[in-house]
Amino acid sequence: MSELLIRGRVLTFVAEPQGIDDTASYRYFEDGAVFLRGGKVVETGNYVDISKLAGAEVEIADHRPNLVLPGLIDTHLHFPQTQAIASYGAQLLEWLNTYIFVEEQKFSRPAHAAAVANRFMDELLSNGTTTAVAYCSVHPESVDAYFSAAEARGMRMIGGKVMMDRNAPDALRDTPQQGYDETKRLIETWHGRGRAHYAISPRFAITSTPEQLEMSQALVAEHPSCYVQTHLSENRDEIAFATSLYPEAKDYTDIYARYGLLNDRMLLGHCIYLSDREISVLAETGAVGVFCPTSNLFLGSGLFDRDRFDRLGARWSVATDVGGGTSFSMLETMDEAYKVLHLQGQRLTPFSSFYRMTLGNARALGLENHIGSLHPGADADIVVLDSSAKSAMEYRMRTATSLLEELFILQTMGDDRCVAEVYVAGKAMKGKGKAGAARERVPEAV
Repeated sequence: MSELLIRGRVLTFVAEPQGIDDTASYRYFEDGAVFLRGGKVVETGNYVDISKLAGAEVEIADHRPNLVLPGLIDTHLHFPQTQAIASYGAQLLEWLNTYIFVEEQKFSRPAHAAAVANRFMDELLSNGTTTAVAYCSVHPESVDAYFSAAEARGMRMIGGKVMMDRNAPDALRDTPQQGYDETKRLIETWHGRGRAHYAISPRFAITSTPEQLEMSQALVAEHPSCYVQTHLSENRDEIAFATSLYPEAKDYTDIYARYGLLNDRMLLGHCIYLSDREISVLAETGAVGVFCPTSNLFLGSGLFDRDRFDRLGARWSVATDVGGGTSFSMLETMDEAYKVLHLQGQRLTPFSSFYRMTLGNARALGLENHIGSLHPGADADIVVLDSSAKSAMEYRMRTATSLLEELFILQTMGDDRCVAEVYVAGKAMKGKGKAGAARERVPEAV
């Protein structure tokens, strides 16, 4: 069974930071190591101690002076929109009809779906993201391409076919029965296969009839271990349209609640214009609101109110939302999250940002036993970050005197160039240039 010792400055969270000085929320080792065996973490700690545990013959990947963290996690994005990033000048509904629905029609072609899926996974990895939750297109071929590309790389990924039977081009519509049948077949093929998890995915209330939401409800009841994902309250025009289609609902959230879709495996993208009543419903059901800052700014949608979620006890996560989102980088996403919250007088500390990208998002997915931290038995999904990768960052880092400052520099100035290495289930996926690890045998501990 393959073994590897990763050496560097190791950071992993054990709890959500309660303030800027909450050192109990994380473990940090200035000269640290993570011992891997068979794609799992055996132990994490000081290099001197872990190297003794590993033994003299184990291979070492020496990433000093870089930071070693759990792989980053993205909880909402659209893989068919990979080539639609940076589509100019429209808010949500116009943007969907002008650009996105045109792009997604290409995914009926298996070769196109496979090509984009491979590029999508490589973009995630190049940005340090080792697990993501994505929407595929309405075509089953897109789901097969998505999970096949993830499986080839050994990635733990969540995704599913969008179900949409109205208010979309003919080529992108299924029927309630077709959506049910195709989703059920895809669940049987992919859910629980290797590291794959299926997400039942009615796109949103505007593109699903009541009959299709009933079919979604049946799928959720029949497959309780599957995730569920949809969109909620991203844009004021969207809200008005959705609630006009379901006039019996109290509000937008109540549409999904009436069909039994809200549970602790539900991921609701955006959640910008929710009333206190709606946020309280999310808190009661355990559903997760997904904060997508770059998308919300790019499409002019609005500002996510994190403090109300926290005050009312609702769960939330953070995501890129490619291709409304403008970057695959969770670092750049947290930079925008900081600004969105700052505009509302809300603080986002560097420790909270890195918690949210790792253990926080893992907890939102109920996968904290597998990913999001470097505890014994965790999957060996790891990112190595170089806080001096860009010349401006290197110059700024000369004045940094604390881990807090370094994390904020990474969050504010960082991008894919800061990702020195990525490990998926213990396998190095990059290893190029000065970012590549120096490999050697472990010497006797000193």
